[in-house]
Amino acid sequence: MNILIVEDDPAVRQELKQLLENALYAVTVLAEFEKPEEDILKIQPDLVLLDVNLPGRSGFDVCQKVRAASDVPVIFVTGRADSMDELNGMLKGGDDYVTKPFSPPVLLAHIAAVLKRSRKTAAEETRFLYKDVELDMACGCVRYQGNQADLSKNELKILCYLFRHKGEIVPRIDLIEYLWDQRIFIDDNALSVNVARLRSRLEEIGIHDFIATKRGMGYRI
Repeated sequence: MNILIVEDDPAVRQELKQLLENALYAVTVLAEFEKPEEDILKIQPDLVLLDVNLPGRSGFDVCQKVRAASDVPVIFVTGRADSMDELNGMLKGGDDYVTKPFSPPVLLAHIAAVLKRSRKTAAEETRFLYKDVELDMACGCVRYQGNQADLSKNELKILCYLFRHKGEIVPRIDLIEYLWDQRIFIDDNALSVNVARLRSRLEEIGIHDFIATKRGMGYRI
């Protein structure tokens, strides 16, 4: 899981980075704040730790602009402890509010809780968009630049699982268990056949090299 830190205090920024890396999260740090909302949307992290008092900007306004285009979870981490500030943060679209100085275990617990909620919500989604490729589970199709291809049940499930883990290497065994409900006598080659068919369907509508094979590891979009 990739967490983006948007914090202008270098000491706090480094403290957060070290804490998250020690907890085995991938970490991206934003050090310039001219248009942080655009950077957040471009990076597409799994969660954002957002300071309220940014240089010349309000974290509340940044969150509101991000929320207009993305459901990425946002946790405000700020020295502003007023209850009205916390309420404002929630009204602007924040998912949680943690005040400084924070307790590292408590902050990690807040992060884990928000990520758990967001994963549950993502699991209920029926439409996904990544790299201009749209997957519509309800219609059973994939769309790209005005073109559309219908997919089989297994092709839909493979692409859906990869979308839900975008940017991550998905082990073959995970896909096999997801596709065939953990039946143990499935030929490993069956997955390769299904992935090859899916790639062919994607190429028919102009989507090339979308699913990458990581030899000996699995697949990634």
